Amino acid sequence: MHSYLVFNNSKLAYTIFSMVGFNYNKATSITFNALKSVVGPDFISADKDQLQKYGRDETEDLVFLAEIVVKPQTVEQVAAIAKICDQNKIPLTTRGAGTGLSGGALPIKGGVLLSMEKFNKILKIDERNLQATVEPGVINYIFQEEVKKLGLFYPPDPASWGSCSLGGNIAHSSGGPKAVKYGTTRDYVLNLQVVLPNGEIIWTGANTLKYSTGYNLTHLMVGSEGTLGIVTKIVFKLIPLPKYDLLMLVPFKNAEEACESVGQVFRAGITPSAMEFMERDAIDWSIKYAGEVNFEIKPEWQALLLIEVDGNNMDVLMSDCEVIGKIMTEHNSDEILFADSAEQKSSLWKIRRKVGEAVKSNSVYKEEDTVVPRAELPKLLNGVKAIGKKYGFNSVCYGHAGDGNLHVNIIKGNLSDDVWNKDLPKGITEIFELCKALGGTISGEHGIGLVQKEYMPIIFSAAHLELMKNIKKVFDPNYILNPGKIFD
Repeated sequence: MHSYLVFNNSKLAYTIFSMVGFNYNKATSITFNALKSVVGPDFISADKDQLQKYGRDETEDLVFLAEIVVKPQTVEQVAAIAKICDQNKIPLTTRGAGTGLSGGALPIKGGVLLSMEKFNKILKIDERNLQATVEPGVINYIFQEEVKKLGLFYPPDPASWGSCSLGGNIAHSSGGPKAVKYGTTRDYVLNLQVVLPNGEIIWTGANTLKYSTGYNLTHLMVGSEGTLGIVTKIVFKLIPLPKYDLLMLVPFKNAEEACESVGQVFRAGITPSAMEFMERDAIDWSIKYAGEVNFEIKPEWQALLLIEVDGNNMDVLMSDCEVIGKIMTEHNSDEILFADSAEQKSSLWKIRRKVGEAVKSNSVYKEEDTVVPRAELPKLLNGVKAIGKKYGFNSVCYGHAGDGNLHVNIIKGNLSDDVWNKDLPKGITEIFELCKALGGTISGEHGIGLVQKEYMPIIFSAAHLELMKNIKKVFDPNYILNPGKIFD
């Protein structure tokens, strides 16, 4: 029997859930002392405040308490911790910066919470080979800024880039606005140092651009949400930093027409470096949360596209913007605005990046990370609104229009707890069934974690899920690593 806390705004409710399944052992004083001998007394805690701090991430208002928090500093310490937990069948959950949105780092079975925050070094930037070796606790934005100083570029840039860790990005193959042109985290990982549950240390691949040497364990680890191994070093591919970028804000009086215009840009032969969608509520909530903007938001605007192009030839970029502008006009956009300074660009991007935090500050909510082929985005948006009307919930939608990734924030508002807990899952199921029907899936970059695992059978057959479970069993026969995530 384990417990978790649910925080609804400022009101605290405490609910006990029975966790059935694999028979785990509790972390005892003997375990504590064994772990303390590995990391030292300053890097281990069973203090209630520490357990509370490390028992939550950014997923709704869920809090699960581990029994011990441990903060290793070397790969050898991680290996020793894993071995102790594996031999004693104690749950071991690895945590990065705690910015996840699917509950992937919540210690739902108790046990030991392993924080990778001390693994925060950029070990090497290899300019000759356009590679970098880093530890998983490095913050995404810090890494990006360091490689930029050398004229290099690491594109994956989640909205939480200022606080999320690269190890967490590995766990979910995070994307962000730049993914539409440059790909997700998966496309930049060359090699990983991984600690297996039994304490063995392996490298998953090679520091090469090509790899055809047996099964690709590197790609298997990326997106596995800490269920197969613990990443302790990462070798990333880098690319040259583009010299120029242009940013345009395109307003629409109709959200569906905004979505319709997206596919036409790509069919015209242009691949923007970012193409972001925000509907009206997302715009208003984000501006209120982030502060004033230096342009007028007209009352008739119902949606915005934030479109960026980048490259090394300004004439080509200007030509691309002209083509994009023509396409937008054909889809009844209002007057297009160009950011003519670094300050304006920063202001526009701030609105987009703060939407998630703005929604969280306004209401209890559930965020669904839907993704479909980009041409199907209008059908997805209309379907989400129709399903919301059917089940009585409002949603705030925004996301990466260029790659069909729509973040659907379902707002609790005045819905009763009974409707929220009993009827809402039916609506979410219909949204995910719509995603599948449109050729998409239920998560583009946030992962499955805890909160989406019940919906996996919508996407995968029993045979497919059994294959995944068998992979888990091979890597982690005692099921200690991040148990209860992705599937039971």
